Amino acid sequence: MRRFKTTGFIGLLLLLAGGFAEAQQYGDFTYSVDEGEVTITGYTGAGGAVEIPAVIDGMPTTAIGPSAFSWTSITSVTIPDRVASIGAEAFRGCSMLQSVTIGESVTSIGDEAFALCSSLTSVTIPDGVISIGERTFYQCRNLRSFAIPDSVTSIGNYAFSGCASLESVTIPSSLTSIREGVFGNCTGLRSVTIPDGVVNIGKGAFGGCHSLESVTIPDSVNNIANGAFQGCVGLTSVTLSNSLLSIGEFAFTACTSLTSVAIPDSVTGIGSYAFSGCSSLESVTIGNSIRNIGIAVFRGCTSLTRVTIPGSVITISEDAFQSCTSLTSVIIPDSVTSIRERAFSE
Repeated sequence: MRRFKTTGFIGLLLLLAGGFAEAQQYGDFTYSVDEGEVTITGYTGAGGAVEIPAVIDGMPTTAIGPSAFSWTSITSVTIPDRVASIGAEAFRGCSMLQSVTIGESVTSIGDEAFALCSSLTSVTIPDGVISIGERTFYQCRNLRSFAIPDSVTSIGNYAFSGCASLESVTIPSSLTSIREGVFGNCTGLRSVTIPDGVVNIGKGAFGGCHSLESVTIPDSVNNIANGAFQGCVGLTSVTLSNSLLSIGEFAFTACTSLTSVAIPDSVTGIGSYAFSGCSSLESVTIGNSIRNIGIAVFRGCTSLTRVTIPGSVITISEDAFQSCTSLTSVIIPDSVTSIRERAFSE
């Protein structure tokens, strides 16, 4: 007869039983305890205004667990001062949630913590918060104002993407990078202040911000990534950093209200389609470090009447100025050795 060793299996059952036993109930809340501190793990109430207890059975509440309140019918929530972290998806999909008060001890807000809270109009993030996760306020389309404290050093990808009612943002000087899609499709965003200290503006960071009218890129920025301002149809002016090294593909594509752009001498590369479809662009100054005018960089800039190509340029790539129907003259310097297909077609 074959014998089986059961010691490990029994131990596993006991461990699981112990884990289940730790889940406890206090009013409308389920919770767990670890070293004398409480984590709220779930909510069983009917919704409405909710105040999370600061102390349960003599122990402090220090965390809101993942998905603890997700898809519930709460309309407001007060998080007590002892809570240090708000877990991933903690309030995700709470479509009736209108206001949030976050306690002074919170240092991290997890991924998608308030994503799809479509009724949320205001939230105050206290000083002391260090990190805001990915998609934390994704598609909170009624969120109108938001102050990011100087303590924040990290904001995850798409954190405020789709916050269509957000009108103005001041980015704290503590941030060095504006991550991918952070403010993408914030269609009501009119103004943004980018502080000195930011080095990188990520992929699609402000893409689709239709109401954004002007932006100044501080000298600390050395990279504007692909699609960073793509589709910002209200953008009329942009001041580029004097330390800027690269402008990514599609960076300003379809910025149809942009009238002029001066690319500083520090820039060594302009990605394909970077200014394609900027139909109001009338004048362009290209910096003296550019060696290659990339594919379709200025294609469809139908208002462009003049362009100065510096002596550093070697190649004018395919479709570079295609359909620039108002361009009346261009001087090509002796440095240029290659003009590719359709560079000036139409």
